[in-house]
Amino acid sequence: MLSRVLAGVALAGLLGVATAMPAAAAPADTVRDQQQWVLNMLDVSSAWQLTEGANVTVAVIDSGVNPDVSDLEGAVTTGSDFTDLHTPSSDPHWGQHGTWMASIIAGRGNGFDDGVIGVAPEAKILSIRVIPDGNDPGYKQYDNEAESQIQNELAEGIDQAVRDHVQVISMSIGYSAPSGLVRAALQTAYDHGIVLVASAGNSGDNDEQHTKPGAHGMAPVSFPAEYPGVISVGAVNMSGQAAAFSSGNLSVKVAAPGEGVPAQGRNGEYYTVNGTSPACALVAGVAALIKSKYPSITPAEVTEALTSTARQPISGGSYNVLTGFGIVNAYSALTEAGKLAGQHPAASKVSLSTHFGGGPAAVPAAPVAPRGPGPLVMFTLLAIVSLAAAGGGLVVLRRRPRHG
Repeated sequence: MLSRVLAGVALAGLLGVATAMPAAAAPADTVRDQQQWVLNMLDVSSAWQLTEGANVTVAVIDSGVNPDVSDLEGAVTTGSDFTDLHTPSSDPHWGQHGTWMASIIAGRGNGFDDGVIGVAPEAKILSIRVIPDGNDPGYKQYDNEAESQIQNELAEGIDQAVRDHVQVISMSIGYSAPSGLVRAALQTAYDHGIVLVASAGNSGDNDEQHTKPGAHGMAPVSFPAEYPGVISVGAVNMSGQAAAFSSGNLSVKVAAPGEGVPAQGRNGEYYTVNGTSPACALVAGVAALIKSKYPSITPAEVTEALTSTARQPISGGSYNVLTGFGIVNAYSALTEAGKLAGQHPAASKVSLSTHFGGGPAAVPAAPVAPRGPGPLVMFTLLAIVSLAAAGGGLVVLRRRPRHG
């Protein structure tokens, strides 16, 4: 059976991925206070001096998003549900994970003591449902579906995001096998200038340690994070160290906080969530800031801006399989994106013919002058005379028809 999970809930039983925050918390324990370390680690407040994500839509391809929670008021457009299940959006187990992710990306901060503020609080969310939560009434049916069907559902979700002209796609989901349909859909999205972000996975394995005694082995691949053109995101804790559950493999490009990240749930209450899911959502929010400030920037340039300005505060160095090129810095990435967006080559002031072919002066005259009717008549008469001298006329050869 193909493994397909919501990356942020894969460790729910083990790590307490969703832990409710007390509703009557003291002022020092408000939602925004608990969120501040996340914003600081990514240097989001500095980035907000440049943009807060206006005029950008992020497609959250996930388990659904409740548009009526306080921190997402007016931010969410509900797209299609491709799961082929019949769980109503009013069910308390519908859209739990997706709502967490959407609030991390684009929360408006209107809830308990200012609530959750997203990385891109002026961005819009397009909710596309392609997978149910683990406690969704329809999950068992979904889990028994053919692999081709569930991969096709993801591809359809990506295609809708393209049709609806989003600028960023956030995929906090993971599949253990590749799909040609999904890869083709992602390539189409990439070709349309859409930035693709996905969670690296929560296996806890590490490719760099697979030869050491007692190691678990190489980290399993996770799709869509493994596909070309997708920004795969690992998770770090409050200290900047790689989270114990974060998959470490060569797909990982950058990292972001993934332990104890505050988020608003579909019931309006607040949670802290663990996993590479929230890390993915945070990076998708930074990508939204970049696309807001520089709408014409390409996905490749966004990736370069993120990776070239990321930092490794603990291990140092330029790259490792757990955190990629390092923890994302929103302000530095925006600054670098501005440089990259301005590096498109200007039109040449010199004609291409100057460099290719030598220009008009170097074009030689035609080697033979055009012929008029006089020479043609002369050549015809000479041919007739030659034929007459050779044997007295023309002989016409006829081929005998063959029977089939």
